[in-house]
Amino acid sequence: MPAEPPTIAYLFTTFPKSTETFLQREIIALQALGVRLRIYSFWGGGGTFRGIPVTPFPKWRLLTLLWMIPYEGNRRRAVLKQLLHGLGTRQAPSWLNFWENMLGAGFACLWAGEFRRNPPQWVHAAWGGAPATAAWLLWRLDGHRYSAAAHAYDIYEHGGDWWLREKLGPAAFIHTSTEMGRASLLKLGLPPERVHCIRRGLDRLLPVKRLRTLREPLRLACVARLVEKKGLDHQLRIYAALHKAGVAFEARIAGEGPMRAELERLTGQLGIAASVTFTGHLPHHEVWGLLNWADVLLHTGVVAPSGDRDGLPNVIPEAMCVGSLVVTSPAAATTEAIADGTTGLVAPVDQPAAWVDALKRLAADDVLAEKLRANARQWVEQNFNAHDNAARLLGHFRAAIAAKP
Repeated sequence: MPAEPPTIAYLFTTFPKSTETFLQREIIALQALGVRLRIYSFWGGGGTFRGIPVTPFPKWRLLTLLWMIPYEGNRRRAVLKQLLHGLGTRQAPSWLNFWENMLGAGFACLWAGEFRRNPPQWVHAAWGGAPATAAWLLWRLDGHRYSAAAHAYDIYEHGGDWWLREKLGPAAFIHTSTEMGRASLLKLGLPPERVHCIRRGLDRLLPVKRLRTLREPLRLACVARLVEKKGLDHQLRIYAALHKAGVAFEARIAGEGPMRAELERLTGQLGIAASVTFTGHLPHHEVWGLLNWADVLLHTGVVAPSGDRDGLPNVIPEAMCVGSLVVTSPAAATTEAIADGTTGLVAPVDQPAAWVDALKRLAADDVLAEKLRANARQWVEQNFNAHDNAARLLGHFRAAIAAKP
């Protein structure tokens, strides 16, 4: 007889969020497996998602912390003492991370009573920031067992989250989506048997498009937030090198971010404004359209001065799925999917000539292009199926629930 589907309280910073489709796919796949989900969104979000209510965190409730902190602190004085000691003896890596942790702590304090009255079988934090803080505190206050996910932002931005090791240490298991992330978490001293690389995935695999017979002008696409870690200044210099080499191309950069004005100015200074279009943010169905239009997806990720970097950007497997060729920098975990000469091409961002050579090859060599496309699709089918990966995640939930506290 099949096991009863578990009830899991899923904690998000913001859900649903248009730029985090990988988390939406995870929820879709778990729902398809019969998991009963209680979704909480700490900052914005709310409504319903695929028929599941999403409980938001009304900001006015933070005012009630004036009496809830003394109440919960009196119930669990050791917890309050630990928090106060931490606040007084360590410095947050950034104000943003400080307030993210405070948001998670506030949620735990204000929802502790609800979780006592209606306890879920399991609590899972979708991020290592505010959600993991909330999960850790719910465990400290009332013993709710939990697991947590930790991804690139949690691990690397300004040296990593403020309390990451303390929050992840008691978790029954930790979910990360790259081997790079897993290796970094092990360096924190977390037990290897509890840190699992389970990739994100696609909830459906779209058909592979036909390779364009004549790839001239070469259609180039980039889907990225306009922030430092995406290395878009390098990408624009690559386009300038292409222009100088006489390669006809049309590039479209989809995404928004604080660097847009700066990047548009650089485009003009490099003399490539006629060939490069900034589309702004695109809804996801239009991203699929862009990938179907493009011959090649470019990813020029770097390690930002803050330490932030990508893991494996979801747009890379999305491009691999539909048959867009991929050229990427070797930064972060991109080479876990793009093996140079096998599933795509890899080039250093500070060597525009190497990118020009790579793009010329992909424009002219049909045999190479078809080999890369076939291998890339096979990698996606084997590694990036959301339903298969959610089933693995569910297996860890079931084992953790069944284990003795």
